[in-house]
Amino acid sequence: MSPWTPARLLLPPLLLALTACAGPAPAATPDPAPGTGQNTLPPTSTPFMPATETATAVPQDLTLWLSPALPAALRAPLEALQTVDDRPVAVVTDPELAQVRVEPEPELPLARWIYAVVVPFPTVRDELTLDELEGAWEGRGDSGLLLSPASETALAGRFPAGRLRAQVMPAQDLLQNAWSAGEALAIVPFEALEPRWKVLALEGQSPIRKDFDPASYPLAVDFGLSGDPAAMAMLRDVLAWPGTNRDPERLTVLMMTGVTALTRATAWRMESYGIEYPAALIGDWLREADLTHVSNEVSFAVDCPLPDPAQATLRFCSSDKYIALLESVGVDLVELTGNHVMDWGPQAFLHSLDLYRARGWAYFGGGADLQDAGQPALVEHNGNRLAFLGCNAAGPPSAWARVDSPGSLPCDMDQLQQQVARLQAQGYLVAFTFQWAESYGPAPLPAQREAFRSMAEAGAVIVSGSQAHRPQGFEFYAGGFIHYGPGNLFFDQMWSPETRQEFLDRYVIYEGRLISTELLTAMLEDWAQPRPMTLEERTALLEEIFRASGW
Repeated sequence: MSPWTPARLLLPPLLLALTACAGPAPAATPDPAPGTGQNTLPPTSTPFMPATETATAVPQDLTLWLSPALPAALRAPLEALQTVDDRPVAVVTDPELAQVRVEPEPELPLARWIYAVVVPFPTVRDELTLDELEGAWEGRGDSGLLLSPASETALAGRFPAGRLRAQVMPAQDLLQNAWSAGEALAIVPFEALEPRWKVLALEGQSPIRKDFDPASYPLAVDFGLSGDPAAMAMLRDVLAWPGTNRDPERLTVLMMTGVTALTRATAWRMESYGIEYPAALIGDWLREADLTHVSNEVSFAVDCPLPDPAQATLRFCSSDKYIALLESVGVDLVELTGNHVMDWGPQAFLHSLDLYRARGWAYFGGGADLQDAGQPALVEHNGNRLAFLGCNAAGPPSAWARVDSPGSLPCDMDQLQQQVARLQAQGYLVAFTFQWAESYGPAPLPAQREAFRSMAEAGAVIVSGSQAHRPQGFEFYAGGFIHYGPGNLFFDQMWSPETRQEFLDRYVIYEGRLISTELLTAMLEDWAQPRPMTLEERTALLEEIFRASGW
């Protein structure tokens, strides 16, 4: 027999038969412990039903790839996600390994992001074409282009592939490098705008304008999801993204202007050609704003005589009917710091306050008495909270309000600085205006500079000089934007080119921040009617005032 055949297979048949007829076999003796010399068998389960463990299903990760182009407001909600429908979220570095790619120009758009072409604030040019921007992207033309890595990735599809010649640098370095380079162009997302940037219109479209159309704007980029449709649907349902970085319901446009004095030759022209004659050519600029400010230096009086264009005295009044001009341009805020507000006496001043109140206009910088004059005008629009304060440093004392008499607010600097700081702490953007001594020069007087800066130090984001009959310079200081003097708005000073020049300052506020100041420029004609400047006039004025500003 084969040496490996089990011996029990060879038992004699008789023995097998006897075994089969025998009674129950005695119980098996357990195997002895190792080393006892006895056979033992380990206990077993039923041999034909092996034991099994119940398996628990492990949820599969939802894998995401996040494009480096994603703005922070879109990236943060994704990075905070832990699970989606009980599936753990895992961010991968290879887009090929992701079920969902979160990227620009996606299959499923969820947010539209607006980018702006910007230059340093003291730049003369106002707009450019898409061809000029493409030239800067490719290194053609005179202007270099700066942008961050995220903006480069987001916008790459808008420009010829592989032809980028722009300087790519961290976003926080763009502003300083652009100012150092002079008139270098940069591209930044709308949320990165701040007053030291000037926003250029691109193909006639500017994101700081109220008539901005994202659908026709070349630098509007869609972000969203691409990849597995089921995974995209799951993510879309839980993703808390803003729909855009430029929501018009969060934007406020404030127009601030210089001297208005509806008297003398200006009033004479209004009598001749109609009450709205002065605003015929620039009225749309004023009406476009959400909040329009005027510094009306002359009170309305029921007994005001017919205007005399050759009036020799400096005692002024305005006919009640002239208020229709202010109505026509959509005035919301009336500043009363002017040194002529009391020329026609307290009754005319108080009568003017009644006219403003009847129209729902807020006033500041003057009032029915000293306490009223010191009250700020508080305005809320589209979630933006603004406070307006002003004072008359120039006098004369007869123009100042007293405890029991009306007039403009005298400048108690310590008290006003504290008031500005309190308003800022309460969440207001503070605009402070001064009636300072007139200098007829483009640079501020030393004491003027010191006082204006003190209000920026206290927390005002806008400081403006309403005294100026000719434009003065600008300054960025302590987080504020200072314009030492916009010049006249409606006043008859035709006697020099400088007094005919005008700035209308268009401030753009978004989500509680001042993000941009647009300088509109006009030239007075016919003693009464400002018109938009020609390109040559505008260039000359900007270059002069930028030089006077130290830029």
